[in-house]
Amino acid sequence: MNKPALLYIASYLFTILLSGCSSENTKTPVDYVNPYMGNISHLLVPTYPTVHLPNSMLRVYPERANYTSELIKGLPIAVTSHRGSSVFNLNPFQGNESDACSEVYYSYDQEKITPYRYTVFLDKNKINVDYAPSHRSAIYTIQFEENRKEANFILLNVGNGKLTFNEEGHIEGYQIIDNSQTKIYLYLETEQKPHSTGFLSGTSVYYGASSINGENKSAVLKYNKETQTINIRYGISFISTEQARKNLEREINSYDVSAIARIGRNEWNDALGKIQVSGGSENDKTVFYTSLYRCYERPVNLSEDGKYYSAFDGKIHEDGGRSFYTDDWIWDTYRATHPLRILIDKERETDIINSYLLMAQQMGTNWMPTFPEVTGDSRRMNSNHAVATVIDAWRKGVRGFDLEKAYEAARKGIEEKTLIPWSAAPSGWLDEFYKEHGYIPALKPGEKETVADVSPWEKRQPVAVTLGTAYDEWCLSQIAAELGKKEDAEYFLARSYNYRNLFNPETRFFHPKDKDGKFIEGVDYRYSGGLGARDYYDENNGYIYRWDVQHNIGDLVSLIGGNEVFTAALDSMFDTPLGMSKWQFYSFLPDHTGNVGMFSMANEPSLHIPYLYNYAGQPWKTQKRIRVLLDQWFRNDLMGVPGDEDGGGMSAFVVFSMMGFYPVTPGSPTYNIGSPVFSDVKIDLGGGNVFEIVADGASHDNKYVQSATLNGEELSGPWFDHSRITAGGVLSLKMGPKANKKWGIGNPPPSVGPMQK
Repeated sequence: MNKPALLYIASYLFTILLSGCSSENTKTPVDYVNPYMGNISHLLVPTYPTVHLPNSMLRVYPERANYTSELIKGLPIAVTSHRGSSVFNLNPFQGNESDACSEVYYSYDQEKITPYRYTVFLDKNKINVDYAPSHRSAIYTIQFEENRKEANFILLNVGNGKLTFNEEGHIEGYQIIDNSQTKIYLYLETEQKPHSTGFLSGTSVYYGASSINGENKSAVLKYNKETQTINIRYGISFISTEQARKNLEREINSYDVSAIARIGRNEWNDALGKIQVSGGSENDKTVFYTSLYRCYERPVNLSEDGKYYSAFDGKIHEDGGRSFYTDDWIWDTYRATHPLRILIDKERETDIINSYLLMAQQMGTNWMPTFPEVTGDSRRMNSNHAVATVIDAWRKGVRGFDLEKAYEAARKGIEEKTLIPWSAAPSGWLDEFYKEHGYIPALKPGEKETVADVSPWEKRQPVAVTLGTAYDEWCLSQIAAELGKKEDAEYFLARSYNYRNLFNPETRFFHPKDKDGKFIEGVDYRYSGGLGARDYYDENNGYIYRWDVQHNIGDLVSLIGGNEVFTAALDSMFDTPLGMSKWQFYSFLPDHTGNVGMFSMANEPSLHIPYLYNYAGQPWKTQKRIRVLLDQWFRNDLMGVPGDEDGGGMSAFVVFSMMGFYPVTPGSPTYNIGSPVFSDVKIDLGGGNVFEIVADGASHDNKYVQSATLNGEELSGPWFDHSRITAGGVLSLKMGPKANKKWGIGNPPPSVGPMQK
C-alpha cells in the first residue's frame, strides 16, 4: 500500500475516534433533508422532491399527478422553471416493438429520494433505476430484473423538438420549452451498444432512420435480451448539442452512479453546512435542513464554459467570468431568500444582481426584471421588488455591482413599465393616475374594466399594487440617498407614504378607493374582492394586506392607533374565524390557507406579520406566535408545508425563524429577534467570520427571551443591526418557559416613522 493511502486511512480512523462513534452513525446536514416534506398540498401546489445540486441548471423529480399517484411518467431528464413537468424522459421496457409507447406511466415501489440521488423499482416491469445528477449532466443505471425472451428497450421521448443519432450512435436533440424561442439541448450516450436503433412514431418503430422531429416522438435503442444492465449518461445545454456534450465530458467521465452521488453529497454538505445547528429534536433538524435545501432550488446558473443563453434577447453571451442566473421568483424570494443568501453566499447574490442588470439591458427597455425565468421575464404577480434585493444587498455590504445602473433599471421598471399586474406593457392611464393621486383606483361594484392591459383573471389588484409600490419607492429613495441624489431621495421617500391614501381611518384597514377618491362601499375585509380577492388585493384578503407596509411599521402603528390598539388588531386577526365553511372560504381564497384565524401562513405577504409585535411593545407575543406557527404548519411529514413553496420564498422564513431572527424590512440592514428553536446556531458568513446564536435553555417549552446580549453588550430591544455581525459575533439569549413582558419593550426596531411636516 502506498504512503498517501496509509495517511488517508490514519486520518479517517482518527476522525472516527474524535467523533466517538462510527461514521455510519454520524449524520451530516444533507442526511436530515426530507425531499418528501410537503409533497401533499393542503390545497394548491405541493413541494416537489427535487434531485439537483445547489442552484444548478439540471433539476429532476419523478413526474406524477401528485404524491399519492401510483404512477410516474417515464424517467425524468430535466426540469425547467415550470413546476410539475419534465423535458425529455426515458422509458425502459421489455417486450415487442408493438408495445412501444412515447408516454409511459410506470407503477413504482421502493422509491428513495435524496437531494443527490434517486432510486426506484418499477414493480410491474421489474426494473431497478439508479440516478445521480451533476450540474449540467447526469447518469442512470437501468437494470432489468427478469431475463425474458423478449428484447430490452430504452426509449427517449421528446415532447416538442428533434432527436438524431449521430455518427457514433449517440443521441442528440432539443426540445422547445413552453412554446417559446428557448430550447434545451441534449446529448446522451450509453455504455452498452444497442443491437439496433430507430425512431417511434405513432405505434411503429422505424429502424435505420437518423432523425425525427415533432411532438411526442421517441428515439429507440434495442438491446439483446442478454443485456440486463444499461448505463446511460447525458448532458444538457441551453446553447447547443455540442455544448451539452462538453458539459457531460467535463462533469462525468464514468458510468458509476455511486461516484457521482458521492460528489453530489459532498456539494450538498458544503452548502447546507454553512449553517450548523445544535439542540432541538431530530424532526426540528429535518424541517430546518429541508427548508434550507429548498432555498437552493432557484435561481439556476445558466453559464456553460464561460457562455450562457439568455431568453431575454434570444442570444448567446460571454459571461465574463461571472455566472448568469435566472428562474428567480422575486415577488416571493425578496422577502427572506435573498437576505439569507447575503449571509451565507454573498458571491452568488452578487452574481444574481448582476444578472438582473444584464436582463434589463438585454430586454431593450432597461426595466428591472420582476419574475425572470428560463424562458424570459414572465412579469408575474405585482410590484417591482427586485429593487429591494438591490438596496438590501448594498446596505449589507455587497459591493460587486454597479449601484447607479441598478438604480436606473429599478427606477425605469417602476416608472416606465406599467404597474398593472402580470403585464410588461409601457405605463398608461392607471400609472398616470397613480403618479398624480398616489393610489391605484379600484372599480366600483358592477363597473366594467376599460384598461386594455388589465388581465380579466388577475384584475387591477389596486390595494396590493399601491402598497407594494410604496415599498418599492422607499427602496428607490434609499438607493438614491446612497448615490447622493438628494432630490430623488426626497421625492421617492415622500411617495413611499402613498399607502396612507388607502388607509380608512374608520375601519383602520387599507381599503379600495375609486377614481373619484371615494372608498368602495360594502367591503368585507374577509371576503370581498372576488376570486383571490384580486379586485382589491391579491391572493390574500384585507386582513393580510392590513400589515403590508414593510418599510414603515412605525407609521402603521401610529395610523392604527398606537401600541395597544395595534397589538389588539394583530390579536384580532389571529382570533377572527373564517365565518363560513372551509370549502366556501377556499373556493374564492384558495391561496389563503394555513389559517390561524384570518392569518394565512401559506402565502408570502404574511411572513413578516408575526414579528410586528416587536414594534409595539409586546415582543413576547412574537416569540410565542413564531413557535406556535412553526409547530402548527412546518413538520417532517407529507403535509408539512402549508402552501406554495415558491423558490425558497416560504422555506427561508422557516430557516430564519428557527435560527431566531428575521429580516422584516429588506433594504433596512436590521433583523428582528424571534424565538430560536436550537440552543446553538453557527452561520458561516465567509472569510472566516462566524455569527453564532446561543440560546441558553432553548426547548419546546422555553421559547421566551428573558435577556439578550450581542457581542457581550446588552440588547434592550428585540432587534440588531447587520453591521454588528459582519465580522462575526455572538447573539446570546437567555430562554425561559414564561414570557418576560418587560424585555425589549422600550426600543422597537427602526422604521421611517410618521411623515415629517
